[in-house]
Amino acid sequence: MNQFYKNLALWLVIGLIMIALFNLFQQPKLQKSLVYSDFLNLVESGQIANVRIQGDNLSGILSGGAPFQTYAPKDLDLIRKLRDKNIRIDVAPADDTPWYMNLLISWFPMLLLLGIWIFFMRQMQAGGGKALSFGKSRAKLLKENNKTTFKDVAGVDEAKEELQEIIEFLKEPQKFQKLGGKIPKGVLLMGPPGTGKTLLARAVAGEANVPFFAISGSDFVEMFVGVGASRVRDLFDQGKKNAPCIIFVDEIDAVGRHRGAGLGGGHDEREQTLNALLVEMDGFESNEGVIIVAATNRPDVLDPALLRPGRFDRQVVVSTPDIRGREGIIKVHIQNIPLGKDVDIKVLARGTPGFSGADLANLVNEAALMAARYSKITVEMDDLENAKDKVLMGVERRSMVISDKEKKNTAVHEAGHALVAKLVPGTDPIHKVTIIPRGRALGLTQQLPIDEKHTYPKDFLLKNLLVLMGGRAAEEIALGQITTGAGNDIERATDLARKMVCEWGMSEAMGPLSYGKKEEQIFLGREIAQHKDYSESTAQQIDVEVKNLVMDSYEKTKAIVRDNLAALNRLTDALLDRETLDGEEVDEMVFNSTKKKKENVEKLKRDEGQERETKGAQEKDGGISSQEPLPGNE
Repeated sequence: MNQFYKNLALWLVIGLIMIALFNLFQQPKLQKSLVYSDFLNLVESGQIANVRIQGDNLSGILSGGAPFQTYAPKDLDLIRKLRDKNIRIDVAPADDTPWYMNLLISWFPMLLLLGIWIFFMRQMQAGGGKALSFGKSRAKLLKENNKTTFKDVAGVDEAKEELQEIIEFLKEPQKFQKLGGKIPKGVLLMGPPGTGKTLLARAVAGEANVPFFAISGSDFVEMFVGVGASRVRDLFDQGKKNAPCIIFVDEIDAVGRHRGAGLGGGHDEREQTLNALLVEMDGFESNEGVIIVAATNRPDVLDPALLRPGRFDRQVVVSTPDIRGREGIIKVHIQNIPLGKDVDIKVLARGTPGFSGADLANLVNEAALMAARYSKITVEMDDLENAKDKVLMGVERRSMVISDKEKKNTAVHEAGHALVAKLVPGTDPIHKVTIIPRGRALGLTQQLPIDEKHTYPKDFLLKNLLVLMGGRAAEEIALGQITTGAGNDIERATDLARKMVCEWGMSEAMGPLSYGKKEEQIFLGREIAQHKDYSESTAQQIDVEVKNLVMDSYEKTKAIVRDNLAALNRLTDALLDRETLDGEEVDEMVFNSTKKKKENVEKLKRDEGQERETKGAQEKDGGISSQEPLPGNE
């Protein structure tokens, strides 16, 4: 209240000064007030130049140019006297306007200018989203309407535990302080996009019974110098007034990027904002009870001073969920959706490796929309599978005009992938093969991993090369020609082989070395070049090794396809007839026709087991084993 009265007094003083200045510059020329008898004498003596009669008021100009005014009674002879002296007479109707209206009309322009000036001054000093609130924080104090809780978050149990502890710190600080512990200053949530970082922050806001301020990193920096630093200070001032509280900064990399990385040097407004943030989080003044929760998907570009303990004491990785996490996320999103009896959430979770929480939410929503489009009363497994395909590859393009020849090329290509993936043991099982165009692809062979993989052995990668080259090999052997349909397969195979040689040290000729150092510009935020830290001769060796890996896989794949040409033809015919085959139908086409094919697969598995036993014996004896032969190359 004291501050309010001070501001009110200041505005009153400013208003009085403005009124005084207006009166000083707008005061009219002084008029001489005459007694009526003196006015008549001046008329008789010819000293009046002109007269203005307005009701009972007389005003005019003397012969010398001085203005005058007087009050005249009802004098019927006055007009005659004025005409006898040839005095110019101006008559106007009586002014019946109230005095207060005259006052308002005379002061209206001044009051309007004063009001506009006060409005803009208040805009510059007020908070919120007003046009000129440059220096005030735009953080929003979240209300409890439609609040999110930890029940709405699944798949990130470790992150939930960390944040649950933060909430307990705020609710019962004495429980931790009695043993000498201090409340953490900040928690940084980092992980890929869509994994639930902002959702976790909203859940914290719903669980904690303390004020929760939310702001984006981009809200700090604008075109005006000093605005970002001013907003940071104002944000923490609000936090101190409402302590204990939580301040959530989303996409903090917009303001927290590494200092000194700008192009061209010079003053960087963003760096000043970061400096203010660093000081407020852990500077001379303590901010007890103010906890910062920030989220970013680019922790690699953040300034080291921002990441140190004392500012962000805890760094919580919110990664893409594993199979159990995906199952939990799907259960959260299907709570309000009627499901059919054939829906198997475990199969759906197993078939969505690499999906983030946002991807799974989108998948469930797309399935519900598809079911509603066909007037279904429940969401069935087919709807979820179609939604998954739509999210992964795009919408089906059944209206796309494809000639019979191109359709057969696509069928042969996808049959080649499916055949090799089915015959080479150790690869992921086939889930679906289709020649229906989706997105930019004319067909698809989808494999479903049995379990989560976090590291990939060399043997598994080599088998993936065989599967990638299966489409090209099938085209060459079954059609006698090659097409552009294998372009993406070749690109992926080449990239995989190069990573095996240059990054993962899986080439015996090149050894366990890393070739090529990635260069990143923090200011630009992404990798723009790869530094060549090896000689030309080494580069030639790398090219040779990459080529050998791909070509060896290609030759082995051609041998597999050539030995199982009948099965390839059956798969091709089935695809042309049905357009889509599931895993069981692929098994039927490949294995159920002749006993020879089953025996061939059993032989491949036995050979692979013998090769592993031989390799294990060599390693046990201390010898260096040669590169393991791939199965299916006999």
